[in-house]
Amino acid sequence: QVQLVESGGGSVQAGGSLRLSCAASGYMSRNYIMGWFRQAPGKEREWVASIITQSGSTFYAGSVKGRFTISQANAKNTLYLQMNDLVPEDTAMYYCAAGGVGWYANSNNYEYWGQGTQVTVSS
Repeated sequence: QVQLVESGGGSVQAGGSLRLSCAASGYMSRNYIMGWFRQAPGKEREWVASIITQSGSTFYAGSVKGRFTISQANAKNTLYLQMNDLVPEDTAMYYCAAGGVGWYANSNNYEYWGQGTQVTVSS
């Protein structure tokens, strides 16, 4: 059974930075996608970024490209999301996802999910 545990969320002012971590335990196939999604109150879950663990290829939503960086630890059991130049619109619960196949921006294509970590950005 795969478990994902996020950490690193918090409250920051606009322009600040946060680094989210996602610790994965349990067996996963090497050929999978991991990603970050977020959900603000009253809104649908939104794709943020993904990484193909085998190749290291990364993909970003337009709203975060150039500000956020997704990366993985060498052991490939920890996922990170470095968030810079945060804006109030980034306020949301952030979820780590793993076991993804196919189109990386579709949340339905991920098998495993963490419980989320809250990010709040004040103006």
